[in-house]
Amino acid sequence: MGNTRAARGALVMVFAQVVSLQAGAAVAKGAYAHVSPTALAGMRLGFAALVLWCVVRPRLALLTAARWRAAAGFGVVLAAMNTAYFQAIGHLPLGVAATLELLGPLTLALALSRSLAQLCAGLLALAGVLLLAAPGGALPVAGLVSGALAAVCRAAYVVLNRRVGRLFPDWSGLTVALAVGALLLVPAGAVTDGAAVARHPGVLGTGLLVALLSSLIPYCLDLLALRRVGVRAFGVLLALGPAVGAAVGFAALGERLSGAQCGAVGLVVAACAWAVWSGSGGSAPGPADRPAEQGHAAGPAGEGPAGPAGEGPAGPRGCRVHDGPMTRTRGSAR
Repeated sequence: MGNTRAARGALVMVFAQVVSLQAGAAVAKGAYAHVSPTALAGMRLGFAALVLWCVVRPRLALLTAARWRAAAGFGVVLAAMNTAYFQAIGHLPLGVAATLELLGPLTLALALSRSLAQLCAGLLALAGVLLLAAPGGALPVAGLVSGALAAVCRAAYVVLNRRVGRLFPDWSGLTVALAVGALLLVPAGAVTDGAAVARHPGVLGTGLLVALLSSLIPYCLDLLALRRVGVRAFGVLLALGPAVGAAVGFAALGERLSGAQCGAVGLVVAACAWAVWSGSGGSAPGPADRPAEQGHAAGPAGEGPAGPAGEGPAGPRGCRVHDGPMTRTRGSAR
């Protein structure tokens, strides 16, 4: 029962995430008349990093070498993923671009499948996204290449997001990663589009809105969802993305769906429902299937207030921990 409740909660979070993400993509695509996709990707990460840094105020002095490596790697992936996806939607409809990006985490989910039900749910979702990606006409090569790169980065994003959430307290890992990604993209955007932004300063407001819809809300929801389900189930749940992207593209940008694409939406939704309900039974999950252990409320992915999962407030067993006026040793009785 607990697993089913957690899976349903994750489904709600992932649905909210993909709606916010695709809405942000539609806003960004509407601004391409003034600035390039690379510049908007830089604004997206830059504003998101600035807002989250002011809220979280990460304590950099407490970061270990392992945490720095994880955050830096995650930041590089965020920069590449944002740039590739924004380039893809410049050439492709939102639903098709979201479909191509999904192939990364969906392939990861299929590779981690450990039962027939899990494999069938993943294959059904794969059939849906492939059908959705076939609009009946030739697709631009630049869009396909960008979408393929976004898919690879998205798969790496799922794995690294989970790892960063388990290594860092609260939201510090995501904050540092966003800052690293912003440092990579903002200077490039300033060089290529600084003059365009000066001519159209209102695009900065668009960038802030894109940062909120496409980065802050989705990335925080991803961290919370990955506390409730494992990487495999999360990858299948992301199959909602193309369906939502196609709907947002139609409503906001007039990008019409073909009959085959409408049928693909049903396959994707059915696969997501199957993934949620089948996740409550079956054999014991492996490490990639198992959600992060629940810890104190202050930290994502099962961490305590100041230590990674399994270590408690400040360190592993055997370390002395200051706990109010008393000093105790981890692993001993109070």
